[in-house]
Amino acid sequence: MAEYIGMIIPALMQGAVVSVELFCVTLIFSLPLGLVVCLGENSRIRIISLIFKAYVFVFRGTPLMLQLFFFYFFFPINMGIRMTAFATASLTFVLNYAAYFAEIYRGGINSIDRGQYEAAKSLGLSRSQTLFGIILPQTFRVVLPPVSNEVIVLIKDTALASSIALVDIMRVSQKIVNRDGSLVAYVIAAALYLVFTFFMTVILTRLEKRFSRYDEQSA
Repeated sequence: MAEYIGMIIPALMQGAVVSVELFCVTLIFSLPLGLVVCLGENSRIRIISLIFKAYVFVFRGTPLMLQLFFFYFFFPINMGIRMTAFATASLTFVLNYAAYFAEIYRGGINSIDRGQYEAAKSLGLSRSQTLFGIILPQTFRVVLPPVSNEVIVLIKDTALASSIALVDIMRVSQKIVNRDGSLVAYVIAAALYLVFTFFMTVILTRLEKRFSRYDEQSA
């Protein structure tokens, strides 16, 4: 058994690297894009607001796997553009998670007391100064717990990318199980997901505690 595990571990670790890369790319781009979408939803220009709300509605209202299939087949069939499985997965995950983060940001902004807007206006601050200097810093502290939950969900959702032949940890483990008829690869894959989830949970918990201490000191 030990010899067999040692034989399949290198392939599983290579798949794990792909999963981590997809996770990192998604976070790096979806977090700021979610803020842009959130501000677009709250725009005073109705057409812009409607466009961003429609975007959120579509990406939150359809399954992520369906979105993966759509982009994987849409570009080569209808536009003649061939994207790698990783590029397709990255694009899909970024667009999907940006929609979820946008709603989290929007809820955070709406939770800020309206009196702070009035106070900022009385001090002569512009709308942008109020938003970026007063509202958003408080919003980021408010939304950290729900954002953390989405980050943990993202770790598990990366497994869906195997459906478009991305050679991630899930795809690799499936190939090994189909080849050898043993479930050991699935057990190791599960352990790797749990380790990654534990690692991110520790980091996010420390961030939440740090911001909560800041709030206590401010109070």
